[in-house]
Parts: sequence; C-alpha cells; structure tokens
Amino acid sequence: MTTAVLNCTPIVMSINSHDPLGGAGISADIEALSSLGCHCTPIISQLSIQNPSSEPQDQQTTSASLLIGQMRSVLEDAQIDLIKVGQLTSLTHIEAVHTVLNDYPNIPVVLDPFTGNIKGHDLNQALCELLFPLATITLLSETDAYHLSNSADSLSAYAHELLEFESEYLLFTNTTHKTPQHKVCSLLYSSRGLCQQYERERLSGHFHGGGDTLSAALAAYLAHGLSMAESVQQAQHFTWQALQKAKRIGMGELIPDRMHWANE
Repeated sequence: MTTAVLNCTPIVMSINSHDPLGGAGISADIEALSSLGCHCTPIISQLSIQNPSSEPQDQQTTSASLLIGQMRSVLEDAQIDLIKVGQLTSLTHIEAVHTVLNDYPNIPVVLDPFTGNIKGHDLNQALCELLFPLATITLLSETDAYHLSNSADSLSAYAHELLEFESEYLLFTNTTHKTPQHKVCSLLYSSRGLCQQYERERLSGHFHGGGDTLSAALAAYLAHGLSMAESVQQAQHFTWQALQKAKRIGMGELIPDRMHWANE
C-alpha cells in the first residue's frame, strides 16, 4: 500500500544551496514540494554559514564531480517527473548540470538562477547558452534580467532577447510593470510574446526564501500535470499565502510558512 502511494507521488529533483536557517535554498524546496504533494530528491550545490540578515560568512561549494554524482545516482534509480535547478555558483556547476540534463531531454526543467551569486560575463553567458535552452520555464527577477541582458531597455525587450536562448517560457517575478505601489506583478512570456500578467497584493515586511518558494511551488504544480498558465497562477497564490503566514525565526527576515494549510 505504501509503495503504491509513493508511485503516484510526483518526484521532483531539486538542485540548490543549503540555507542553515531553513528559509531559502534546498529547505524551501523540500517544504514547498512536500506541502504540495510531491517528493523532493535534494541535490546540494553549496553549504554556507549565514543568516538572512547578513552576507555568507563562509561557503563550501560542491565539486562538479560530486554534483554530477548526486544527480546521476537518483536519475538512474527513480523516475523523476521534473528537475528544478536553483542556485549554481560556478562555471563548472553550470557545465555539470548541462551535461546531466542533456542525457534526460524528456524531463521538464524549472530554472530559477540566482544571478547575484554568478559573477562575471562568462558565467552569465554560460547560464544563457547552456541552461536556458534546456529549461521549460526560467524565472527571473528584474535584477536578474539586468545581469543577463546585453542591451535591452524594457522587460519586453529583455524577454525577447533572453527567449532567443530557447527557454520555452520566461517568468519575470515581482516586477514594477505598470502596477500600483500596493500591487506586485509577474509577467509570463513565451516566443509568442506576453502570455499572461499576474497581480497580487504587496505584503509588508522583508522575506527570506520567497523566490525559492515560488519556483518550487511552480515545479510541484507542473509535476502534477497542470498547464503552464495554471501552474504559474496557483504557485503565486500558494507563495502569497506562505508569505502572509510568514514567521520570524531568529533575528533576521521573515520566513514563509510553506505548511500554512496544516497549521490553520
């Protein structure tokens, strides 16, 4: 009976860094995916000493061979329904993930790069050229777009330029695109242009792990077989609820409550 239930549960591989406080990174992915009825297989890209209100004090990056080994050990043993790629910190990481994903072209990929940790034009270019073409959807903040775009001067232009790298969909999150101050807007683009605009109420406070919550929730809904538009909408609603119920752990920023429905 237990085996039958597990076999019906979507399995999502998540590649991300470890956040010791449990607000962002792999902890956010595990919580959000579990909350939404998926099983997460966590692949660690980096260990760090930090808290939400400070820069990392120390970091230990996983070697490329260990990263590949983690991924292949799971992919060769279980049927993975979707792969979520989060924080990668080096060119060797990008190349390693590209190598493995190329061997599994039929598995959908949610790409949520944090470009603030990817320093230099060469690494940004590698991200665009090696991982964007393999992604079903790529999530970017406006800041991410500025890092990755060469010359675009608007979100529409950014989308057109970045979609040339062949990611199927591009989601700009938390934009200021023609919205009132009390609203947050996200824009979903495909090669056909703007597909959908989503708005929600802007919540007060500073949050740690909201972006990972959104991308993990999106991965979960896609793994359950929802359409892209419906998955984006449901993921944003789930994230807004998690932020609304956020808790303060320690002295830093608020941490989303990704199990909010179970605590009510």
